[in-house]
Amino acid sequence: MFEKVGKSVIAKVSGLPYIFGFIGRVLSSSFFFFSREKAARKILIMQLLFTFIEALSLVAVLSLALGSGLYLVGNSFLLSIGQSSLIYQILVLIMTRELGPLLVAFVVTARSATAIATEIGGMVTSHQIESYVSFGIDPIGHLAAPRFLGVTLSVFFLNLYFSFCGILGPYVVARFVDPTGSADYFQMLFQALSIQTILLSISKSLVFGMIISLCSTYAGFAVIRASTEIPVAGIKAVGNSFLFIILADVLFIVLPFIF
Repeated sequence: MFEKVGKSVIAKVSGLPYIFGFIGRVLSSSFFFFSREKAARKILIMQLLFTFIEALSLVAVLSLALGSGLYLVGNSFLLSIGQSSLIYQILVLIMTRELGPLLVAFVVTARSATAIATEIGGMVTSHQIESYVSFGIDPIGHLAAPRFLGVTLSVFFLNLYFSFCGILGPYVVARFVDPTGSADYFQMLFQALSIQTILLSISKSLVFGMIISLCSTYAGFAVIRASTEIPVAGIKAVGNSFLFIILADVLFIVLPFIF
């Protein structure tokens, strides 16, 4: 057993240079992406369409439902202890800083991670990647970079959209529950909202988007030759994305207490 564990650890450690090299190539190709041909830009547009536009309705329903439910439950409890003004800080803390980036990242992972990994894995097994190389086209710059940019930008914009809907939903509820108290809703909300909270939410969404796109594209390119590896690549893309998103979120929470 120890021998198998040791071999597994050695195999993973020996693959680290390739992983870091892949990440470096994707980042460098993304930096110079808009100087590439129109075909790569079309892939970016299609990725934004699938990951961002088509997820708007789902994200809106989730954010409106969660924000409204949080306001109803939280406000009734805080009223009972005479601390109703804290509901605005709770809304900002949960909907904007914590729950928004994380839930959006999970939604994008569930919808796009498997799709990207299986699509690229299918191109590997059908030798399309070899065709790109034979024609002098960089598969990282042509396939991975637009998906990296598309997923990262999608998570960023969906997070903003989630926060907007999650804040708008409680306002509509407040108009029915307490029409007199809803007049200063946005004033109290903006007082609870800080620049640090906004920057942290944006940073989380960008990091989570990069994690999803890198895990998905790497899993797809890691397919070697058998078509049976393609579903495994999709599972690895989703599993690794969830794992590293949670680890990154823990770091975002812990680091302010350390520094």
